[in-house]
Amino acid sequence: MKVRKAVITAAGRGTRFLPITKAVPKEMLPLVNRPLIQHSVEEALSSGIEQIVVVTATGKQAIEDYFTRSPELENALERAGKAELLNKIREVSSLGISYIRQKAPKGLGHAILTARDMVGREPFAVLLPDDIIDSPTPALKQMLAVYEQYRTSIIAVERISPQDTANYGIIEPRPVSSHTYQVLGLIEKPEPAQAPSNLGVVGRYILMPEIFDALEATPPGKNQEIQLTDALELLLKKQTIYACELEGVRYDTGTPLGWLKTTVAFALKQSDIGPELREYLRQLL
Repeated sequence: MKVRKAVITAAGRGTRFLPITKAVPKEMLPLVNRPLIQHSVEEALSSGIEQIVVVTATGKQAIEDYFTRSPELENALERAGKAELLNKIREVSSLGISYIRQKAPKGLGHAILTARDMVGREPFAVLLPDDIIDSPTPALKQMLAVYEQYRTSIIAVERISPQDTANYGIIEPRPVSSHTYQVLGLIEKPEPAQAPSNLGVVGRYILMPEIFDALEATPPGKNQEIQLTDALELLLKKQTIYACELEGVRYDTGTPLGWLKTTVAFALKQSDIGPELREYLRQLL
């Protein structure tokens, strides 16, 4: 069955970015002039996804407002003759997105489970806005090519430094082709000596609908949260899971420093501000 739907999780509290996230959802923090979540939405659409479900939480109304039409703003831009800006605004408002609210912060697994009724009994993608992946071929599109071959759940992975294994879910891999591995096991944040590989899980998934049953059966862990990794371990006992090693550069915007590095990297690539910013950085340093 074709993967038509994607779930984008945007229900986290963003505590690392407080106090700004008291009023502004972390997913709405900008990379230059586009919020983080828009990158996930555009990646999904450019990969062929037809329906997007965003899981939000209390205090996240700004996300829905951003992707909703604003006739007053559009009229003002039209009267001012700012056609380019008007087209950008209308493009954002035309994206087809549905929303569902996670009523309590119970972890990534629970956030995905919240979307069960909207996804139904079909395979679906999951994108975490914290991970921005800059690549010629969209990350999700790379994974969908692997899905078309194996028709089962696919996890995105990247090679990490051995000393960083304690920050990632790590797979036990069996290579099956270039950049593709059968997942023999999953270990959440192991110390380097216990890590079965240096392939860390990053924020992209293609999941079979049976993941919902696995999530239902997953007991809460730390902080009473339901973890997706735990559910994937349960699913692995019943289904084969593969991992796709992504090609491209992944930026982690989940911390203030990571977000700042990503913003600078994206700004330097823009022809209108990149050269001047590069010169400013040279003077500053």
